[in-house]
Amino acid sequence: MHGFGRYLAAAVAARFASEGMGLAVVLLALERTGSTAYGAFVLTAWLAPHVLAAPLAGAAAERTRRPRLLHAGALAGFSIAVAAVAVLLGRAPTPAVLAVAALGGACGPMVTGGLSSLVAGLVPAGAARDRAYAWDAATYNAAAVSAPAAVGLAAAAGSAEPALAVLALAAAVAAALAASLPYGAVPVTPAAAGRPAGLGAGLAALWQVRELRAITSATTLAFVGLGSLTTCSVLWAGRLGSPDAGGVLMTAFAVGALAGSLTAGRIAGVEPGRLARWAMAGTGAALATAAFAPSLAVGAVLFAVAGVCDGPLLTATLRIRAAYAPDGVRAQVFTLGAGLKLTAASLGAALVGFAAQAPPQWLLSGVGALVLASALLHGLAAPRGTAGARGTAESATGPAAASATAPGGRRSRGGP
Repeated sequence: MHGFGRYLAAAVAARFASEGMGLAVVLLALERTGSTAYGAFVLTAWLAPHVLAAPLAGAAAERTRRPRLLHAGALAGFSIAVAAVAVLLGRAPTPAVLAVAALGGACGPMVTGGLSSLVAGLVPAGAARDRAYAWDAATYNAAAVSAPAAVGLAAAAGSAEPALAVLALAAAVAAALAASLPYGAVPVTPAAAGRPAGLGAGLAALWQVRELRAITSATTLAFVGLGSLTTCSVLWAGRLGSPDAGGVLMTAFAVGALAGSLTAGRIAGVEPGRLARWAMAGTGAALATAAFAPSLAVGAVLFAVAGVCDGPLLTATLRIRAAYAPDGVRAQVFTLGAGLKLTAASLGAALVGFAAQAPPQWLLSGVGALVLASALLHGLAAPRGTAGARGTAESATGPAAASATAPGGRRSRGGP
């Protein structure tokens, strides 16, 4: 597990910046332009490039001779884009702001799936790796606890602009930490060096391997709803007269998710597909109920319950990707899976931007309904019988990678 502690620190810092962007952009747009819809459209531009950049990022991670430069450089670009959005939003022409946001979003796959794909090279296969994925999932939630709180406090104190500066600094720290990780010597094979069709290998794996197809389709649908949750929380809190309390709601969700993800590390024996379905069902039900909560306090409790249910979802997703990703395309599977979710989140952000004048309780209940539908979709798409058990067993016995970016060794197929 050499370097895993530094990996966790880099992941927390990078994901702090990423998790804080949604609320910070919406609040800064509201502060400078008086429009939450404007912030939703900037957030859409930030999230939308993920699905296009993801296969390129994954392929580059598998082929590069300089993984340190790739990962650290992408995080540094992310940091610069956050700082630029902080300066330009509401001041520069809208196309310029959207272009900068899109460039920053193109670095996003390295913050999410790109970093997670390194875990297999830092932690030996087996129960230790399952726990490592639980810790990796917890970094998202730990960042999500602190980032909305920091952004909300800054906005309550006078402006969301300083919060964006802190987010940019956090991404810069993540870049420095990523540069210090033990990547090792990554051999570039002829097959990996010159095969343009390899850019589609990750997408092919997500479609052809049923376990990957089920979890990817379900989480993508769920994120159409969850992508609008930040804006919906601001609008819902605004209905009670305190839009800045949207940060309180998102912090409650994140605290619950952190608790849920840490608990998931203790139940690694649960079949990950079943864990994912129950996580989505519980999250959707809690959010749909929160939509009609009579007060901010009750709403915050229900957001926390939704977070507890959501926490194990990412752990389960990472375990499924690690177990069923074919040889040589692990990084593509991780980055593309994350990219599809975040692009779906951008669609959700755009939809709520267009529907911002609708009653907030109906918007939030719509989020819950979409997440509930994702649980049903996974139940219909997931394989029956012992496939999930084989996936769990494979994740516990699969080979360790030679380095943080090298593809895994040859293993028997876990999926159909």
